[in-house]
Amino acid sequence: MRLFSFLFLSIGVLAFNSCQQKENSVILERPTGWEIIETPTQASLRGLSPVTNEIVWASGSSGVWLLTVDGGDTWETGVIGGLDTVDFRDIEGFSASTALALSSGQPAVIYKTIDGGKNWVEKFKGPEGAFFDGFDFNKDKNGYVIGDPVGGKWMVLRTNDQGETWALLESSPKSKEGEAAFAASGSGIIMGTDNIWFASGGSISRVYNSNDGGSKWTVQDTPILQGEMSQGIYSITRVDNDNMIAVGGDYLQPDFSEKNVILSNDLGKTWTAASGNPPSGYRSGVAYFPRHHWVITVGPNGGDFSKDGGYGWERFSDEAFHSVYLDKSQSGVWASGANGKIAKLKF
Repeated sequence: MRLFSFLFLSIGVLAFNSCQQKENSVILERPTGWEIIETPTQASLRGLSPVTNEIVWASGSSGVWLLTVDGGDTWETGVIGGLDTVDFRDIEGFSASTALALSSGQPAVIYKTIDGGKNWVEKFKGPEGAFFDGFDFNKDKNGYVIGDPVGGKWMVLRTNDQGETWALLESSPKSKEGEAAFAASGSGIIMGTDNIWFASGGSISRVYNSNDGGSKWTVQDTPILQGEMSQGIYSITRVDNDNMIAVGGDYLQPDFSEKNVILSNDLGKTWTAASGNPPSGYRSGVAYFPRHHWVITVGPNGGDFSKDGGYGWERFSDEAFHSVYLDKSQSGVWASGANGKIAKLKF
């Protein structure tokens, strides 16, 4: 009798584990859209930083900042440093208490909060004529800012103490005439363990890379749409160890879909045009979702996804967004846009 009971229990456990494995191994074919989350602002939100599935920071026009610690059910909000005429187009959240916000235009400033947004302290102010486009961090402490060229040279800032202090790199690379970066989503610059990449557009669209902390730089031409001030790379993401994807196009032609996505399989050393169906227009943000091996890209006329590493794309939403980011716990994908719109990917 005991033997029979043991065998029966063992079979049940095996059957349960088998079912669990099947559930965990289900491969979803596509995202189903976006869950639009109500926020207390009408600001245009280009800055977005989901820390976890519950903690999300956002920033945008009129100096607005937003924070949720319960997945969007409730929000705290305010104006960074009282600067209600400044557009904070990028934000980096580290926890529910700590974040950095980066402005575009004048004044070119970086602010930090360590008390959940109750107080913001200026940590850096750029010179007259500076225009910051975005920043990124690796392991919280080390970060870089990319700013438009001044006097033919890119403005690259570095911090090693989570934004408490910043230094302008003397080794910042040179630019070409008519070349700049875009502050559309803060994702034109990304970091890896030992690498920094940032993308340019305008008269020419290229990818810059340093693998030694910004002392030396290489630059690669790309086949993305370029030549006009509204054209080029707007966002870049890393899929895995070697593969990268960049998206863009022409923001003055939101439905134009030629040459709007490029790929690299050697960590940005070379770039090629994607061979499959492209995203369905100009795209300002792109993010990789490793859980389902999807790449998600967004723009003013909707969103597309790729399940083959960026070679071919399918439209899945008509919702307009500026920015899209994977949260740091890699559990979900969030997007932000005009009129205070924030959303979470449904799948």
